[in-house]
Amino acid sequence: MASEIKAPQFPESIADGSVATWYKQPGEAFTRDEPLVDIETDKVVLEILATEDGVLLEIIKNEGDTVLDQEVIGRFEAGAQASVVSAEVDAGGDTVNNGNNDEARVSPAARKMINEADLDAASVSGSGKGGLITKEDVVNHVKNGPAISVNKAEVKPAAKAADNSLKGLTQMDVPAGARPEKRVAMTRMRSKIAERLLDAKQNTAMLTTFNEVDMAPVMALRSQYKDMFLNKHNVKLGFMGFFVKAAAEALKRFPIVNASIDGTDVVYHGYQDIGIAVSTDKGLVVPIIRDVDYLSIAEVESTIGDFGKRARDGKLSMEDMQGGTFTITNGGVYGSLMSTPILNPPQSAILGMHKIQERVMVVNGEMVVKPMMYLALSYDHRLIDGKDSVQFLVALKDMLEDPARILLDL
Repeated sequence: MASEIKAPQFPESIADGSVATWYKQPGEAFTRDEPLVDIETDKVVLEILATEDGVLLEIIKNEGDTVLDQEVIGRFEAGAQASVVSAEVDAGGDTVNNGNNDEARVSPAARKMINEADLDAASVSGSGKGGLITKEDVVNHVKNGPAISVNKAEVKPAAKAADNSLKGLTQMDVPAGARPEKRVAMTRMRSKIAERLLDAKQNTAMLTTFNEVDMAPVMALRSQYKDMFLNKHNVKLGFMGFFVKAAAEALKRFPIVNASIDGTDVVYHGYQDIGIAVSTDKGLVVPIIRDVDYLSIAEVESTIGDFGKRARDGKLSMEDMQGGTFTITNGGVYGSLMSTPILNPPQSAILGMHKIQERVMVVNGEMVVKPMMYLALSYDHRLIDGKDSVQFLVALKDMLEDPARILLDL
């Protein structure tokens, strides 16, 4: 008897989602807890896992289709894996000759990836039953294999080039005169990001103030204790832990920076839930570290590491990204020297960290080379005055230039 595959139950803030990726095609077998399909929402990609062993019978909602809360998106036959080995090939796969009169069996999802990547299916090792090449096999082959180079002599005219994926194609790979293009619809997440950023620009009185911090004290402390910290807490000591804890203390001293506007009311938050902006292949996400004031630097670093891994793997949940009273974004990891971050409504402020750059500073009348970082605080001027924003950054700077203040509450 066929069982239903349903879309997840969305939170009240999410109206619907869309099918991002089907990992199985009709006729393909799967095991319990194996990923079946990804549902993309405005905030996160939700992975639907198999509840039991079975075989996919029917896809009702195709990739790109909009799905509602708990809507049926497919059907499967439970417990049928052992009896449909031939079906997953005959109904769900095709074959290619590998030059040795052996046939490599390829699932539809894998075939699609092989064609898009212009690979030779015979070079991909199949891990499925009977040597079936799965989507995961292709992903691993591309990930672990040598870089693919494009022979300019083999590149066809522009019309042909435009038919293929442009990912990884450099200007030197394209013959002179070729003008390849590829039109791709925005993902739901990217569309929502664009909408929120535009909304923030249009509906807030956003202003940015800057300061700079001498990172030498934090760097020295980190260098002195990083090995001991790793051995005791099993997590690396980075810079973000210091910034998050310093920001939490500064938010307590200047609660207006931690507040938000709700209609004609100002909502003051008696807690510090700090969002950490994380870049992924699908777009920027901001998971929330809750109650930072009660966490140690080790707990902050561990939480950030967990968020980063789960963000890259698409494992973040709705709850991970809901709420938040303040955000920190670190463009320095990509080499940014200075920027003006955009607010993450309904929050009223966001801190931008940047690249640590050695610069000549004047200290006590003498020129000294210091590892300096520019800090940028973007804020909603409807709520936060310039004085508050400047004093907030100065407090942050003072704590980072004398990290003992973070621990001693000075």
